Amino acid sequence: MDHITFLVAAVIITALVFDFTNGFHDTANAMATSIATGALAPRTAVLLSGVLNVAGAFLSTEVARTISDGIVDDGLVTPGMIFAGLVGAILWNLLTWLLGLPSSSSHALFGGLIGAVWAGAGSQGVHVGKVVEKVLVPAVASPLVAGVAALLATGLAYRLTRRARPETVARGFRVGQVASASLVSLAHGTNDAQKTMGVITLTLISAGALGADAGPPLWVVASAGLAMGLGTYLGGWRIIRTMGQGLADIRSPQGFAAETASTAVILTSAHLGFALSTTQVASGSILGAGLGRRVAEVRWGVAGRMVVAWAITLPAAALIGGLAAAVVGFGGDIGTAVVGLTGAAVAAGMVLVARRSPVNAHNVNDAHEVPLRGDRPAKAGSAA
Repeated sequence: MDHITFLVAAVIITALVFDFTNGFHDTANAMATSIATGALAPRTAVLLSGVLNVAGAFLSTEVARTISDGIVDDGLVTPGMIFAGLVGAILWNLLTWLLGLPSSSSHALFGGLIGAVWAGAGSQGVHVGKVVEKVLVPAVASPLVAGVAALLATGLAYRLTRRARPETVARGFRVGQVASASLVSLAHGTNDAQKTMGVITLTLISAGALGADAGPPLWVVASAGLAMGLGTYLGGWRIIRTMGQGLADIRSPQGFAAETASTAVILTSAHLGFALSTTQVASGSILGAGLGRRVAEVRWGVAGRMVVAWAITLPAAALIGGLAAAVVGFGGDIGTAVVGLTGAAVAAGMVLVARRSPVNAHNVNDAHEVPLRGDRPAKAGSAA
């Protein structure tokens, strides 16, 4: 622990703050459809998701190794660059949360780190081939695979239950959603918590506290999982509303199919070390589930805005991270303090703006009035 300097400690704390924002930003990935269909009450959903995110953090470290020894050259990275990249990722996460856009926390993190390292060490500090293989290719493929899987699963679910009573079908799939949403939460912890583990491990390697090929220590795994679990419990209600109510007309068979497809894609990718976006996977699954029921409404305008957010997340976070790294590199400790204080002030401003039109567990399902039919209550909010 002799190598844990003030700057390294600041980076570790900032990484855990990012993990916290990742938690509330990505709660919707697991629980939006279960909350929208009434399978789980909002507060119960986020508590269950938070606990399972923590458990999932202990299942694998392959994604953490992808970050700590993959997309950037750990021999050229400094704690100051990592700090700047994290600030960029946190600010982008908060901005998209404020707008209710389900963008990718993972790509915000990768973009912030890539921009900061590029600004601080030049292009040789970024392993472009690894970025393409481990980040960009999964970013394109994973939502498509999840969407097709959810579409086929939804069609199969409705075909198998077409002669059954709608109330019985709805009740059965709601029970199934509790299990499938839980699996998504477990998978999310397995994939996303590892990204913060990788950043902290990379920091410790760059500071000489760990060897070049070291994996994340147990205290890193535990702290990352707990930070994400706490953020998940607080609930990213704005994004939950967008994914549960705004993207497609989702009922319990579709929700079960979407969550099952998401789990399969996320766990497979975590096993292979692909640091994919769980937000993109979950969104693709919801769209696929919407298309799988012929009379369902898919809101393509919302989907289009999400795709735009996906496309600009990595370069936007890279720009912020690069600017922050330039300030840190020019000003040293003073520059680091300026970046930290500026980032905190901007973050506080966004939180204050969000409080002017709050979305919470009590009104998350109040965005749309729906008629009494199938498995949906007369008012979507009554499920809360």
